[in-house]
Amino acid sequence: MTTGSTNDNPSEASPWTRRGFLLGATALAALPGLPADPAAAAAELPDFPADVALYRSAYRNWVGEITADGLWACAPDGPDQVVAVVNWAWRQGWRVRARGAAHGWSPLTVTEGTPSGAPVLLVDTAVHLTDLALDSRTAVRAGTGVTMEDLLAFLEEHGLGITAAPAPGVLTLGGVLAVDGHGTAVPARGEQRQPGHTYGSLSNLILSLTAVVWDDGAGAYVLRTFQRDGADCAALLTHLGRSLVTEVVLRVGANTNLRCVSRTDIPAGELFAAPGSDDGRTFAGFLDEAGRVEAIWFAFTEHPWLKVWSVSPTRPLTSRKVTRPYNYPFSDNVPTPVAELVGRMTSEAAWYLAPVLGTAQYEAATLGLVTTLSADLWGPSKNTLLYLKPTTLQVHANGYAVLTARDGVQRVVSEFAAFYRERLTAYAARGSFPVNGSVEIRVTGLDDPAATGVAGARPPLLSALRPPEDHPEWDTAVWLDVLTLPGTPDAEAFLREIERFLLRTFDGGSALTRVEWSKGWAYTDDDVWSDQEVLGDVVPAAVGPAAWAQARAALDRLDPHHVYGNAFLDRLFGP
Repeated sequence: MTTGSTNDNPSEASPWTRRGFLLGATALAALPGLPADPAAAAAELPDFPADVALYRSAYRNWVGEITADGLWACAPDGPDQVVAVVNWAWRQGWRVRARGAAHGWSPLTVTEGTPSGAPVLLVDTAVHLTDLALDSRTAVRAGTGVTMEDLLAFLEEHGLGITAAPAPGVLTLGGVLAVDGHGTAVPARGEQRQPGHTYGSLSNLILSLTAVVWDDGAGAYVLRTFQRDGADCAALLTHLGRSLVTEVVLRVGANTNLRCVSRTDIPAGELFAAPGSDDGRTFAGFLDEAGRVEAIWFAFTEHPWLKVWSVSPTRPLTSRKVTRPYNYPFSDNVPTPVAELVGRMTSEAAWYLAPVLGTAQYEAATLGLVTTLSADLWGPSKNTLLYLKPTTLQVHANGYAVLTARDGVQRVVSEFAAFYRERLTAYAARGSFPVNGSVEIRVTGLDDPAATGVAGARPPLLSALRPPEDHPEWDTAVWLDVLTLPGTPDAEAFLREIERFLLRTFDGGSALTRVEWSKGWAYTDDDVWSDQEVLGDVVPAAVGPAAWAQARAALDRLDPHHVYGNAFLDRLFGP
């Protein structure tokens, strides 16, 4: 993360600009790669497979904190071409990085500072690895380049669906699975899990996967299919970019109609009250009532935007039927007052406007829910599960999962909210405003492999939702994110305090903190993904030493030449 300066001189302000924040990722992704000059390609990539489309391409992660210009990229037209590309890279000493939507924060794909001449080859999966077909009435076969929106639309056409999903529909399936992507859902009081569904991550839906892995007998990389009951499959279910999966078969179930009710009238002090206080309208109470809850708490405001989804076979009288996703245009398209404030903050270093920005975002949401008739929506599941477009405001996000028992959820959100509010107030008192976005809170179940219906199925070894063997009572994860504009002064120091609080408070006694792979973690006072104690000790310990060692050994065995990797992954997994 770019270090924020406390300099108030606009001429020396952060290089982040209003345009940089407001330009959607879709527009950037649409920029074509530069076609390869045959002579240049032959000189720099000798013997590259002739039938694979090759071009120069820039890389940009979701918020532009990690960029690289002029990298070589290719778009294989199928798994066999992927194999040819990977074997070429191995023989030439290059590294391969699969790229989907690049809608992530952490340096799992490309690291900051990668030069254009680096021996790094981007493999764009979203161009051709997009096949979809029903494998059976309860399973779908999907290429890993397919977007979540296309996958869910395909399932809906066949009366099928999933319980929860990440909000951005542009994400590729492969990218979601690589980092145990999730939505927000636990069973409501009295609700029973339906066949083909899971309350955990999407990785937990995998029945089998096909990856390009090393084969000693062939002396080359080959396609190999792994079944869910296999030990190596457990390492590949959430591989963090240390492998390349081309196709998966997912367990799916009957689709549901969901009602999504939004409200902005409950004070944070009531919603996040300590357990045992006046029952009131608490986060855990809504969770018991509906099972699917999300809170978005804009910085320096008092009333979070609360979304509550509930299974509703028929349309409630007050609900508006929706036939497509993305029903919050005031969130997807940055409102003018918000855009103007962001422009001032980033171009003039007017970071003190954070409380004003928080209020503007809250007011935009409150007014927008009314004017767009989107406070009470109903329809097939994908139409309320997918609600975030790439045109939304782009911010840095940290991310953690706190594993606990279901009856511990209110304690987790209460203690986190109290610490966050206290530190935000303390920073503001000394003239520092490190957060100008929001806090986001979601809750899921864990990755119970029984949801697949496969005898002997194993949980994803590296998933933040893998159930800890020593705490069978833990069945729930509280996901906590803090969002702020890149370049915000003191953001890293503040987020380091948040991280240290979570690691200290939920240390494996009553609850356990794990990092959310795709987001920000391992903070120092002026950087992110950099704290060696977190990288080298805390993360492996939270995953579990045995599971970490097993996953690392399997990934190394399946890719002994480390074709899949980068400097950050080398540091994370060690030599």
